Amino acid sequence: MNAELYVLPLVVRIERAHPPERTDALEAAAMAVLSLLDDPGEWAAELHAWQSTGKIRKVVRRARGAEWRRAVALPGRTIEHRTAEVRVHPPVPLDDWPRDLARLQVSGTDLTDTADPGPAGPPVLWANPALEMTAGKAMAQAGHAAQLAWWASDAGERAAWRERGLAVSVRTAAGQADFDAMVATGRPVVRDAGFTEIEPGSCTFVADAPWLAGRVARPVP
Repeated sequence: MNAELYVLPLVVRIERAHPPERTDALEAAAMAVLSLLDDPGEWAAELHAWQSTGKIRKVVRRARGAEWRRAVALPGRTIEHRTAEVRVHPPVPLDDWPRDLARLQVSGTDLTDTADPGPAGPPVLWANPALEMTAGKAMAQAGHAAQLAWWASDAGERAAWRERGLAVSVRTAAGQADFDAMVATGRPVVRDAGFTEIEPGSCTFVADAPWLAGRVARPVP
């Protein structure tokens, strides 16, 4: 398998009557990615091939009703997080998605927060306040940030994270200066490839935790 030609599918459940909170969906996406990294199960070979070169492309699609039921019937893992449900599927060829996933829409993920998400605990995935992203795009970027933080963590740090249920917090930095200062510390930073919505090389997220300063994120061997 050529890792550069593989993508990680994520599906967010968005029912018309009860859409998830935006922050919940972003956090659920990050936790879904972490769940697969921590315990790939039968998909270890696909996961290794996908992430071994550092090409960690993710695509988020939305589903409701029968679409969601068909997505759940496919191999994958569902993360339920407060108001959000996100299903992560094993990596698939970029041009050969399972039909029931390929039929799902990428657009239409404009979620909002109707309430304060509450206090943030580490690690915190900070979004760049200067960038406007749909929820689907931001979910993929939060997943990237969580993955870089995982790569930058040692075995003991991962074990402690696992004991906390692989929890993450996603927030938007208070201002551009705050975001840039965190980037300057050497913490894991997501630089977007520019396939959709924003300019190539844009810094979208930075992962912040006490153990991440100055860490280099490398693929798992």
